[in-house]
Amino acid sequence: MSESNREFDEVTGNGRGRRKWSAVLATIIVLLVLMLVFIFIWSSEPDPVDINAIEQSYTGEVPRGYVTVETTAQIVENLLNKSGGFLSNDIMPPSVFMDNMPAFEFGALVQIRDIAQVLRNDISRSQSQSLEDESLKFAEPAFNIDHRKWMFPRAEREYRKGVKLLREYRDRLADPQDSNTQFYARSDNLRSWLYLVSKRLGGLSQRLSASVGRSRINTDLANDASAEQSTPSSSIVTVTTPWMEVDDVFWEARGATWAQIQLLKAIEKDFAHVLEDKNARTSFQQIIMELEATQEPIWSPMILNGNEFGFFSNHSLVMSSYISRANAATIDLIDLLKGG
Repeated sequence: MSESNREFDEVTGNGRGRRKWSAVLATIIVLLVLMLVFIFIWSSEPDPVDINAIEQSYTGEVPRGYVTVETTAQIVENLLNKSGGFLSNDIMPPSVFMDNMPAFEFGALVQIRDIAQVLRNDISRSQSQSLEDESLKFAEPAFNIDHRKWMFPRAEREYRKGVKLLREYRDRLADPQDSNTQFYARSDNLRSWLYLVSKRLGGLSQRLSASVGRSRINTDLANDASAEQSTPSSSIVTVTTPWMEVDDVFWEARGATWAQIQLLKAIEKDFAHVLEDKNARTSFQQIIMELEATQEPIWSPMILNGNEFGFFSNHSLVMSSYISRANAATIDLIDLLKGG
């Protein structure tokens, strides 16, 4: 082969190599852009349940408990059917790289588990020795499957099974011929659920406040002289949320409060006579109002974690302030419901 032909082959070979790598690079860039677009779209929060529409869709007088049970079912469906579907157990990109929306889903799912537990153990039973409802007996464990489970069984499949069981219970509530299926709207049953709500709100508030790391007095054994604990602990406790988890805690709290608002509005319908009798409707609505403030639009492209009085804002502390006030109002409401 002549020297000129050899030089020509080298030039054309280098040209083909550069074009190949350029095509690979362009493909990678396009895929990254598409992933960012999908991440942006799939990060959209689900729509809330229209409580009034549920009530208006029923012909005649709405059975006691119908709104609460149907609202619970629709919250689950909205999580499963939102943009991108249920993301917590996805193992493929781009959802595998997302953490905010899965945290939101988990926060909402915890509230579903709590209401399913109270429905099964308290609201559907007249007393401690009464039989539990067959549908609720299987609905509660269906919602308690690990939200990250993607196979054998898949989490979405179990959650849809739970929704189906809830609606079986709802339909039997609406059947005037079925006297064995009941929804007992009593103040003690409402307190059972509010106890769980208070614990969830208190825990979220503490975790959100820990975004800046604060030392506090250990009050675990306060107000009980005979109290003991399994292992000793320091009198001063410092709790700090890891920097990489601050936004996850924020979105978990946002998902939890998103679900709680809808459940509170539904409970207000079904326990209306209890709230009126205890003169507690205003207190109940105040809790809803405080939690609704947690759902205001976020104008920042990321969750900021500035110091308390620093130059940048701290979204976690703002969220914590609303949740703390809602928790305080919930505790007051529980005390009010204990009255005669």
